[in-house]
Amino acid sequence: MQAREKLLEQVKAFPYWYHKIELPHGVVTPGWAPISTSAYRIPDSLAGKRVLDIGAWDGYWTFEALKRGAAEVLAVDDFSDYLGKLDKDDRKAWETFDFCRTALGYSEDVCKRREITVYDISAQALGEFDIVFFFGTIYHLRYPLLALDKIAAVCRGELYLESAIADDYSPYQGGLGKGYPGNQMIMEFYPAKQYGDNDSNWWAPTLYCLMNMVNAAGFEAVEGWKLTDNPTKLPLCRGFVKGNKR
Repeated sequence: MQAREKLLEQVKAFPYWYHKIELPHGVVTPGWAPISTSAYRIPDSLAGKRVLDIGAWDGYWTFEALKRGAAEVLAVDDFSDYLGKLDKDDRKAWETFDFCRTALGYSEDVCKRREITVYDISAQALGEFDIVFFFGTIYHLRYPLLALDKIAAVCRGELYLESAIADDYSPYQGGLGKGYPGNQMIMEFYPAKQYGDNDSNWWAPTLYCLMNMVNAAGFEAVEGWKLTDNPTKLPLCRGFVKGNKR
């Protein structure tokens, strides 16, 4: 019980958690993401895979990949996302990640991290990866197609992507339920705080558009699906895409 209380105290010392991560002694960090782990459709086994986790934040998907047997995971982030509301001091860079890595008992040999932008990713700098996670990031980028090209250059297997999508929400069309349903090839641009009152949200593509962007970057057998068919609030207006380089 003493170990659990100490761990809880350490978790509470951080001002903000993005991810809800299961730690030893039944402790779970007080984040809100991911909303539904199963919705990402990540294989139960990643045995022997080398995984890249882009936009890792607290590290939920980094640690999840290791739990599923990945041989090595590299987490990358550039700490440019403050959700449009966090104070600079609230996001503790790698501190929450390192804390969880230590608590979970992963070594730096298999659970690595690097501060780098997605635009600076290259096989020369990082090597190649069997699996790439690209969650909650692409709509924060000024150059989303460039980012996908960079990812394609280091991915020799599968890309799993999650993003805000415009199928069920558009601030220009009238809000929730006023998006672009069906196979519409549309991506909205938000130069200010139009999407979620967050000036780091630059784009929202429709799911169909996002699938075609992934295909244009060199991925085949592209699949796409929504988090929920009829979202009742903005955070549920999310979509997923999977593509394969093989």
